[in-house]
Amino acid sequence: MEKISAVVITYNEQDNIERCLSSLDWVDEILVVDSHSTDRTVELCRKYTDRVLLHKWEGFVRQKIYATKRAGYDWILSIDADEEVSPGLRAEIIKLRQSGFTAAAYQMPRKVFYLGKWIRRGGWYPDYKVRLFDRKQGQWIGVEVHEYWQSAGKCARVQGDLLHYSYKNITDHLNKINNLTSVAAVELSGKNTTASIWDLLVNPISKFIKSYFIKTGFLDGFVGLVIAVMGSYYVFLKYLKLWELQQNSKK
Repeated sequence: MEKISAVVITYNEQDNIERCLSSLDWVDEILVVDSHSTDRTVELCRKYTDRVLLHKWEGFVRQKIYATKRAGYDWILSIDADEEVSPGLRAEIIKLRQSGFTAAAYQMPRKVFYLGKWIRRGGWYPDYKVRLFDRKQGQWIGVEVHEYWQSAGKCARVQGDLLHYSYKNITDHLNKINNLTSVAAVELSGKNTTASIWDLLVNPISKFIKSYFIKTGFLDGFVGLVIAVMGSYYVFLKYLKLWELQQNSKK
């Protein structure tokens, strides 16, 4: 039976990390790579594993490459500190490894808990992510906040949910939108993408329509409306910051 290393990267995650690590008590190893947290993250991690490494932050891709290489086993379950393995996902992975993995990597649906409810619409679910994989058959690639595992072999899907507690509240959501759009604008600028009036006016509206109507976010009631508006705001702010970068470059 294949052994599994659960790998988690952290930075100031004291509010989330115990929920995450307590859902991993069935794996063969838990490896935490922490970017020198200033809260109790490291202390709490050491309650669950003696494999806690400190490594300066180098960006999501490089940090996950570093962590994956230092795991004790080839099969990796990569999980973020604000995520949790559901009982159904746990049972499914255990059954898979008992019978023998038939793929090089596995995608799993990620379900978000937001404003007091689990979200299944608006484009937020199932949001499949490759999180279980054989590290010998693939690599981490991507840019800053859009890293992903690229498998060199067959990729299959499991049905159990990976639970995601992405935002504590509206303020936290807005703060993350502000941070992520700054990164996204820099990435677009690096690709010589320019922001037009179309991007600032039409793209945000298009995002709202897709989330609220096409992806049936309206069925999630008020929360679905909030998600659609936040998604539209994200798109608007991303291109607005790109426009600002363009203006600054002309000075």
